Amino acid sequence: MSHAAIAGSAQRPAERKYTGERKLSLEHWADLAADALADAGIDPRDVDGLCCAGDVQETDAFLPATIAEFCGWSVNFAERLDLGGASPVGMVWRAAAAIAMGLCEVVVCADTMRPRPPSPHPAKLDARMVYGASSSIWGSPQAEFEIPYGHLGQNSGYAMYAQRYHECYGWDERSRAKIAADQRVSACANPDAVFYGQPVTIDDVLGSPMISEPLRMLEIVMPVSGGAAVVVTTPERARAARHRPVHIAGFGEHLTHKTPTYAPDLLQTPVGAAAATAFAMAGLTPADVDMAQIYDCYTITVLLSIEDSGFCGKGEGLEFVRTHDLSFKGDFPVNTHGGQLGYGQAGMAGGMSQVVEAVRQIQGRSGDRQLAKHDTAYVTGTGGVMSEQAALVLVGE
Repeated sequence: MSHAAIAGSAQRPAERKYTGERKLSLEHWADLAADALADAGIDPRDVDGLCCAGDVQETDAFLPATIAEFCGWSVNFAERLDLGGASPVGMVWRAAAAIAMGLCEVVVCADTMRPRPPSPHPAKLDARMVYGASSSIWGSPQAEFEIPYGHLGQNSGYAMYAQRYHECYGWDERSRAKIAADQRVSACANPDAVFYGQPVTIDDVLGSPMISEPLRMLEIVMPVSGGAAVVVTTPERARAARHRPVHIAGFGEHLTHKTPTYAPDLLQTPVGAAAATAFAMAGLTPADVDMAQIYDCYTITVLLSIEDSGFCGKGEGLEFVRTHDLSFKGDFPVNTHGGQLGYGQAGMAGGMSQVVEAVRQIQGRSGDRQLAKHDTAYVTGTGGVMSEQAALVLVGE
């Protein structure tokens, strides 16, 4: 079946205003790891690998070693990813590859986003970074050629993709808005979602404030506090764990640029190559999946990912969305936890929410939004502005 499987998971409810204890980032990371290991029924002393992303307030460097030291682990494999929202999917496949190579047997992959306790030495804010630049350092392409012209944030970058797409394939904004409305149906069945109990219609989405034309407020993720983790292990250990093993049957990753200025083609996104590799490795096709957990920082991200992953042809995405129900009740379930548009985006842990939802659906643990057919999941991650993308094919044993 595979060389590695996901045995356990943990996820914090999305919160717009964090009400929990103000712990150190390391404590939050360790708590998530402990909960995921407990969910799997694996002894923390058996951990011999870890994957992390982003940063913690206690250190700017040597993050894996700092985490291992804090958790009391001695590991044979440690990885810190810098792929933005593609990092969670990237963590999972790197853990699977390390296990397949025999480097380790139990890998914790986690990321957390919590408000930091007040610092006695607060950093001075850089307006360029606040507005979404990735680097204001002299000599970087962004600092030299983009910041001076106001090309900073993700909103404007993704709006460029949406503008280009609609100019080529038609201005059907209702279909794009339907993505957000359908996913909100699923969020309303998920008590942990930030928009639980708050349904929206297509007209509500189109009536929300314009943020960066043509993208409106309800088409853009809500930043929240949260965190998520999974435990990747050998198939043998996964079979002895508490829940149905979720095999990592295929994976792929591809990146082509940092900002849309240098994208080879705004209508051919990196997830196409990543998906092709993942499906070929798994020996499956898009028609074989029961659900798609697609990274959804914006509605246009979902639309492009549906097309480029092979669920429909190029330029057919609007009709595909219009003629399919994307909610957990529908014929093409997408982001059955509500997606980040409905659940919330807890930094890079937001992308891990898609992985966790796929795992729990396959294991039959998704409560009121549980799918009747739930054996195979397709999961994506997206970093930057459609810059770097990764894909997983997960299969239940």
